[in-house]
Order: sequence, then structure tokens, then C-alpha cells
Amino acid sequence: MVFPFSDGSLERLSKDLESDRVERKRSAADRHKIRRNVCAFANDLPNHEQPGVVFIGIEDDGTCSGIVISDQLLRTLADMRDDGNIIPLPSLTVEKRELGGCEVAVVVVQPSRSPPVRYNGRVWVKIGPTVRQATPEEEQRLAERRRAGDLPFDSRPASDAVIQDLDLTYVTTQYLPRSVAQDVLDQNQRPLPHQLRSLRLLVGDTPTWGALLSLSPDPLAWLPGAYVQMLRIDGTEITDPILAEYRLTGRLEDVLRRLGDLLQLNIRTRVDVTTHLREIRQPDYPLVALRQLAFNAVMHRRYDGTNAPIRIHWYTNRVEITSPGGLYGQVTSENFGTGTTDYRNPLVAEMMHGLGFAQRFGMGIPLARKELEQNGNPPPDFGLAPANVTVTVRQPL
Repeated sequence: MVFPFSDGSLERLSKDLESDRVERKRSAADRHKIRRNVCAFANDLPNHEQPGVVFIGIEDDGTCSGIVISDQLLRTLADMRDDGNIIPLPSLTVEKRELGGCEVAVVVVQPSRSPPVRYNGRVWVKIGPTVRQATPEEEQRLAERRRAGDLPFDSRPASDAVIQDLDLTYVTTQYLPRSVAQDVLDQNQRPLPHQLRSLRLLVGDTPTWGALLSLSPDPLAWLPGAYVQMLRIDGTEITDPILAEYRLTGRLEDVLRRLGDLLQLNIRTRVDVTTHLREIRQPDYPLVALRQLAFNAVMHRRYDGTNAPIRIHWYTNRVEITSPGGLYGQVTSENFGTGTTDYRNPLVAEMMHGLGFAQRFGMGIPLARKELEQNGNPPPDFGLAPANVTVTVRQPL
């Protein structure tokens, strides 16, 4: 992303004490307040349609605080984008600048195309110099600002669906308590449809495709390819005998939970006893790596325009995971797997995070690589095609 400000415009903005697009912090000690500001600028309640800026290293009166802007500080600020505390993921850039002889860290936050944005389950907005929690009416304004036609597929309304197509008992007893801060739920007297709209699960009175995938008792009735097929094959070729076949269907949480259990069930562990009678256990595949790669496939696959499932072929010498849909957005063959992220299904990613299946965005593949290396497995091999992405994981050398 190109940095949108020159030094001159940044310096003028940093000294504008009246602007509600600016926040000044003498240091980065209070990360909680910085995240609240990032959330508020992403929501852009005044509808400036311009980025907001957080200056680290400037006092409230616009003078320099004199802190050292280290590379570690810049990384820490940049990590706020992907650490899962702010949902949906904000679009931000972080740079070190010298403004009028003052060294500062500049965090530029773009207005979100999918408000309301939440920090730890709460919607924050900035009115004048004050950052505060949004009122229900302000949340509704933010939700109504979205234009369904501009949204990703999982956030678009499924025209033939109605709210009764969702498992509303599951929504109220399971999903909402894990996605919205408890004190917000306790104080919230709005009808359930209003709450679902604020979470991008309804457009008007119509469920979104992401809501049907995650909250419908039967997602396959709406998305025929939304399941995981796993084959356990007795050999190294697809034509070899099939030992077992699994078809994982149901709500998103059910599929992910069963998928994790199934991966663990199929891992085999070799036990060696050393000369000192110490037992050494080595699995043929580390569970964490397989879970990260399989859950990544669920999060990033294409759900529209295809009836293909996610396919997991477990051979005697390797595991292949194939996800429908090629690379998306700013992710390219050159930066794939380096932590660069873009989201074909941002609502699905948000729901997976809320349900506890995605702790840190952008780290799935790097974490899988690390776990495989520590277990003695070769690096994963990725096949990047226009219609799908396949990852192959091989047994330890």
C-alpha cells in the first residue's frame, strides 16, 4: 500500500488540534487506547471517507515527546492489523517519519468498507477529540452504510434466505457470547435482527452467505460445495485402494472441530527408546501444522461459483490438501506464505476467530512451516493454480 501523506501534509495534520482525523500519543505504552483509535478511524462515523492518523511521539499540544522510534515499535504497531483483536481486519500502514525535527511513528488507518469494526467485541467511534463506544443508533448507521453489491461474497445477502433459516438457538447461546463482549450483550436490549445486522450476518432481513455457512443447520442446502472430503489411501497414487472416506458437513464450527479431531486420529507416532531408557515420540506429521493448513483452506477457499469441496488425500507417504479458488487480492506467488494476507472471505475469517479457530491472522503458513521443520518434515510444497491451491506435506526424512 502506498503511504498516502507527504511529510508536509503530515506535519500540518499533526499540529491541527481540532481535527477528528488525528490522534496524538506521547508513547505507545497504552496499546489498548491505540487500538481503540484504530477501530474508531476504521469506522469513520463522520463519513470523511479519508484516512485517520495516529501519531506516536507527539504530545496532546502537538509538541515532540522525544521518544525513540525503534524497528521493534514499528513492528508492534503493524502487528495490530493481524492480531485478531480488531475485526474485520483494519487497513493500515505504519512508517517512521521525522516531522519538524521530531521522530514519530505514523499509523494511517483507512476507512473500512465493511463497518461496524469492533475492538474486543466493542464498536468504537471518534467524535471530535473523543473516542468512545458507539451507541446502538450509531452502530445501525455504520451497518446501513455498507453497500451489499460492493461486499465480498460471504457478506452479501442470500436473496432466497430468511432469518428462520439460521439456527437462532445456536446464535444466541453459542455464537453471540463468543463474538461480542459480555457486558455489551448484557446491556443490549435491541431485537436479535438488529444485533445480527451489526455483525454483518444480515443485510436488511436477509442472512448473508457467511451467516448461512456458519449458522444454518444445513449449509449444504445453500452452498453445495461447503464441505470437506477426506480419503485415507493405502498407497501413493489416487488409484490405490481407499482405506476410509470421510465427508465433513454441518455448521462451520462443527466441520472445523471434527476436522481437527480427524487429523489427530490419523497421525501415527513412532516411539524410540534411547540407551538411557528415555522415550522419544515423533509423529509422522505435527498436528499443529496440519490443522493450520486445513483451517486455512476452509478460511480462504472460494465458496461461490463452485460445488467442489476441500479435498484431503492422505497417502502412505504424504498428505495433500486442495482448496477451491486460486490466490486472492494482494497475495501473489512471490509473497505467498510470508505473512502477506488478503481475504476472499473476511466474514468467515472473523467468525473463525470468534469461535476460536483462528488466533492470529496471516500466521497459519509460517507456523505450519516452523512446526514441520521442528518435527523433521520437509517444507510444505504449494501448488498454485488459477482454480485451486494445493499443499503437500511429506513425512520426516
